[in-house]
Amino acid sequence: QVQLVESGGGLVQPGESLRLSCAVSGNIFRLLTMGWYRQAPGKERDLVAAIISGGRINYADSVKDRFTISRDNAKNAVYLQMNSLKIEDTAVYYCNVRHLDGLGRAFDDWGQGTQVTVSS
Repeated sequence: QVQLVESGGGLVQPGESLRLSCAVSGNIFRLLTMGWYRQAPGKERDLVAAIISGGRINYADSVKDRFTISRDNAKNAVYLQMNSLKIEDTAVYYCNVRHLDGLGRAFDDWGQGTQVTVSS
């Protein structure tokens, strides 16, 4: 089993910054992607940023140049540095790991979510 524990959410004002952390534990045979998604009230869960095996990084257009995703392999952790936060960034943020087991089956594992609220 793979477990993901997020931290770092909170209430900030527009223009401020937050850093989300996600600690990953458990057995992963082959990692495909590590990333962050978010879900605002009444909306679908959308990709924010992801690191793909091999190092390529994808960002949602709405967060490019403001958010930075990074990974610490030694700590099995993934981070999301969020700068210049906007009210529309308010959402529950979820850490995600997509991986394969030894039989080639793909799994998506999720953290419990951390609330980010941007309000003046």
